[in-house]
Amino acid sequence: MCTALNIRTFFASSALLFLMACGGGGGGGSNTSAAPPNNAGPAFTDPIAYSSAPSASLTTATEITSVTRNQITVGGNAIAYTATTGHLIARAPGTNAPLASFFYVAYTRDNQTAATRPITFFYNGGPGSATVWLHLGSFGPKRLVTGHPNINPAPFPLIDNAESMLDISDLVFVDAIGSGYSQAIAPNTNQTFWGVDADAAVFRDFVTRYLSVNNRTASPKFLFGESYGGPRTAVLAFLLESAGVRLNGIVLQSPAMNYNSNCGVLDTVISCAGYLPSYSAAGAWYNRLNPNPTTATLPAFLGDMRVFTTTQYAPAVQTFLSTLAVPGTPLLTQLSNNTGIGVATWQTRFNLDSPFVQNNLIAGTRIGRYDARVSAPQGSSLAQGDPSSTSISDGFAVGIGSYLTNTLQYTTPSTYTTLSSAIQTWNFRHDGQDVPDTIPDLAAALALNPRLKVLAVNGYHDLATPFFQTEMDLARLGSNSNVQVRNYNGGHMTYLDNATRVAQKADLVQFYQNAVAP
Repeated sequence: MCTALNIRTFFASSALLFLMACGGGGGGGSNTSAAPPNNAGPAFTDPIAYSSAPSASLTTATEITSVTRNQITVGGNAIAYTATTGHLIARAPGTNAPLASFFYVAYTRDNQTAATRPITFFYNGGPGSATVWLHLGSFGPKRLVTGHPNINPAPFPLIDNAESMLDISDLVFVDAIGSGYSQAIAPNTNQTFWGVDADAAVFRDFVTRYLSVNNRTASPKFLFGESYGGPRTAVLAFLLESAGVRLNGIVLQSPAMNYNSNCGVLDTVISCAGYLPSYSAAGAWYNRLNPNPTTATLPAFLGDMRVFTTTQYAPAVQTFLSTLAVPGTPLLTQLSNNTGIGVATWQTRFNLDSPFVQNNLIAGTRIGRYDARVSAPQGSSLAQGDPSSTSISDGFAVGIGSYLTNTLQYTTPSTYTTLSSAIQTWNFRHDGQDVPDTIPDLAAALALNPRLKVLAVNGYHDLATPFFQTEMDLARLGSNSNVQVRNYNGGHMTYLDNATRVAQKADLVQFYQNAVAP
């Protein structure tokens, strides 16, 4: 789905449960062909057949784009904008050799001064996910109406997005190599870029070329990455800052910054304490806590759960992992009251993992991993995977195809790949570790650019990348007023919740204002 895959794959000898998440064109050069943009008019048909296979590569690549114009009302103001859909070639620094052809859709507000107009690059994670979820779910000019946390039947209506970020920034939604219609250029293959470092490097080369081709090098610059897009953003930010590309801000949407601190990733058993407040939020949604907080009091209750986790549960888990000693009834009773999970379960599974909570919080029901508020009866088609994912995946797949063809006037004989097989062969090694810890990369980016602003946004009901685990990971940066965290009602994709999307947009407006202030 949009980000972290709830599957098990093998890296080295370890089984890993991986977490997972503008104008364009121009170019020319070796192994490419270029043509002027297709101005608003007849649909542009891209004749190239794109493949998401690991060994796939393009012998030649085009940078033809479809350009359409539209208008949207945001905050009571009409915004005329241009949408550019097509491919841009990432080129190797120094040699200018073509590396990969990135598929992107860029939205630029008309009649703006490029030097002062912010620009934001969006991408999902996976690894292997296309950016369809952010593109048609979050802050683009159009969004699909999913009804989350209710399960609405697909196809989802496509509507103007009243919370679009086009009032504060131009927007570039770009697909990772092997997803969407993005593909490597020979002699590279898609597999060439399926690894933490290679992926971030080729994203750097896309961003720098996009800025250069479109005369946006002076623009305030932002990155917006979801789930695995969080660690990608940390590495990418450091690479861009090292290359002299100064960023103003980065947004980490439900990030998995350190795979080594998330329980269930490695075979090595580690504490799941960072997940406990999210279990509480899930239990509260189903009215299973004693006493049960209301929606209004949930944030304060979860604040108490942070303290309870830090002072009582986490130390007890460490003792349990060392000695297998389970604490006495008083603590087990508190855990039961605060999660809705019975004392007997805490007695036998004290270091509780999220898959067990998904399947056992409510008898006969499977709750969502990406959004615990979404559930389905055990044995139903929606419960074959994650209900919060299976309930929307087909709708987004259908929605992006229709939108590209009918609205953006871009057609191709290829199938848009919402999720490739990249995670199965992804090279997760980074900085000498089998799986990435990208907090040091973020710290290095902040050291190179002390004015860089960081905003992490999370959902209380996300069991894939829990909000408290994100807070603990970012706390390693020390006290830094440029690093902020905002948590909301909702799951992994907080923006699918109608009320949360409004609140998150307001926080983004304030964040961007601060990030571009002199």
